[in-house]
Amino acid sequence: MTQKPRAADPGDTGSTPGGSAPTEPTTGDGERVVIRNNRKLVDTSEPEGTAADAENGVPAEGLVEDAEVVVDEIEVEVNSTDGPEPSGPAVVDAPAQPVDGGGSSSLGAELEALRSELDERTRDLQRLSAEYANYRKRVDRDRNLVQEQATGSVLAALLPILDDLDRAREHGDLVGPFGTVAEQLTTALGKFGLNAFGEQGDPFDPTRHEAVAHQTSAEVSEPTCVQVMRRGYQLGERLLRPALVAVADPE
Repeated sequence: MTQKPRAADPGDTGSTPGGSAPTEPTTGDGERVVIRNNRKLVDTSEPEGTAADAENGVPAEGLVEDAEVVVDEIEVEVNSTDGPEPSGPAVVDAPAQPVDGGGSSSLGAELEALRSELDERTRDLQRLSAEYANYRKRVDRDRNLVQEQATGSVLAALLPILDDLDRAREHGDLVGPFGTVAEQLTTALGKFGLNAFGEQGDPFDPTRHEAVAHQTSAEVSEPTCVQVMRRGYQLGERLLRPALVAVADPE
């Protein structure tokens, strides 16, 4: 079992300038242990009296001490000037990558794909807008048709009352307050779009007149309504009831 050499005690021998402590004398070929700034240095140099030391005329122990003092001073200066080492890996600026032709072609292809997708979405939006506009028109048309049908049903139920008023007018019974009420009723129904047609002397129209009698006459040049048995009514362009007439053809 090898016994380790004992380090020099600064309290017993004192300290030298530059933080160096005197070295223990060495005997023979044993290792010399030196304490410098809390570091243990092992000197494996040759013992005193080597051929090199004899030629230079300088003791080997003195050379080792001077070299250790210089190394300590250099280490102290480096530790005082250097800051704390940054933690983590060192940051190195990456060189700029050159732009090659392949990148430009890929960007062009991506741009074309985006343009084609934009055109497709634009066409979809235009188609949806047209469909919505047609839907609104169809809904408005259906709403107006339903409203017109409902109004026509109510007005058709009032047509017999208007026929009685026409007969009373022909006999001269619409006088006084009764005549005023009849006029107000006719005006109110006209605001809903109810129009009466069928007067004596009108040209015969088979789409609006219903002929219940037929005769010839030298006084007419075309089929003409010579007598109106019952007037017809229409709501806007919709025919509610045809007029009953007697038709006279030219001879």
